[in-house]
Amino acid sequence: MSATPIDEPKLVLPGRSEAAGAGWTWIVEGWHLFAKSPVMWIIALVLLFIVSIALAFVPILGQIAYQLLTPVFSAGFVVACRSLESGGDFELEHIFAGFKTHFGSLVIVGLLTMLGWIAIFLVFAMFAGFGLLAAMLTGSPDSMLVAAGASATTILLGVLVGLALAVPLIAAYWFAPALVVIHGMAPIAAMKASFWGCFRNFIPFLVYGIIMTVFALLAAIPFALGMLVWVPVAITSGYAAYRHIYTEGGAVVPA
Repeated sequence: MSATPIDEPKLVLPGRSEAAGAGWTWIVEGWHLFAKSPVMWIIALVLLFIVSIALAFVPILGQIAYQLLTPVFSAGFVVACRSLESGGDFELEHIFAGFKTHFGSLVIVGLLTMLGWIAIFLVFAMFAGFGLLAAMLTGSPDSMLVAAGASATTILLGVLVGLALAVPLIAAYWFAPALVVIHGMAPIAAMKASFWGCFRNFIPFLVYGIIMTVFALLAAIPFALGMLVWVPVAITSGYAAYRHIYTEGGAVVPA
């Protein structure tokens, strides 16, 4: 199957360091991309939700497949954003673009991310104690309460260490699908570039995270229906951040 043609902007590495206000700029530009095709964004989101539910019914293998394919679908959203930015349409086939181009590299990104989460879980288990882990696996509430009470301090420490390890893993994943699908970067190189791009922009990401958290709380009020807007804007604003940090021209200017 032929690769989806992508107009490739010139790559800038290791990525720009943006001002604090860039966090808000990314959200505004992400909103413009969403507003260009809101119905298609919602349809695509509902479709992927159905896919995730279907995979959840397949024990173990379904969850593994979901983890491996997440970057593939993320790359499809990147292609959709690029099309909208260039004055084109958001077509349903865009979300499957990652299956047509750089599929292997995107799956490797998913595999490395999944292995990272497994490693973090094992570190947490070491702190929490395998007694609590065994109680969790048995599903007995009484056993879990007894084990948790006896290991409260180490569990808290395990949670803190897990969170500390999760931040760099998320940073390594954040821009990797875009760097792979648009620039053809190798999986490890893309994850390294994503990691450094995120940490060079710690302050704008902090601003971005605070604002998006507030919006998420507001979106959850009307039976969480606002998430049908919040999630697409989270995706499109992530694309805007990628354009500002990693490419020449930077700004996503509404056509």
